[in-house]
Amino acid sequence: MAPQMIFVNLPVKDLDASKAFFEKLGYSFNPQFSDDTAACLVISDTIFAMLLTEKKFQEFTAPGKEISDATKATEVLITLSAESREKADELADAALAAGATPAKEPMDMGFMYGRSFTDLDGHHWEVFWMDPAAAQG
Repeated sequence: MAPQMIFVNLPVKDLDASKAFFEKLGYSFNPQFSDDTAACLVISDTIFAMLLTEKKFQEFTAPGKEISDATKATEVLITLSAESREKADELADAALAAGATPAKEPMDMGFMYGRSFTDLDGHHWEVFWMDPAAAQG
């Protein structure tokens, strides 16, 4: 059985600016699923974010539903694991350097550590590391 994949769909105001932002974080895009209205952000072999222009995003939503303004309301938390505390810091620091803003203070529970940021459209991203020994109980 093939591993299950996830495609998180996010509306963006400026597709080119969003692509440039995520490229600065070291991510790439799958051109097979990208055009002038959408970009398939490759996060891992099984995790993707579809960055869609607001017009394109609206085509996928239920009729009459408005697109949330992520700068004013939280519609989703996108959480990614990191292989170490340092890797969590690297991604968060790269995001901030590329124009993101901090979403909240870093979280440090000893066995678990996390950072957060909001991207150019206000989408809330979390990146965290958990001690593998703690995860095993």
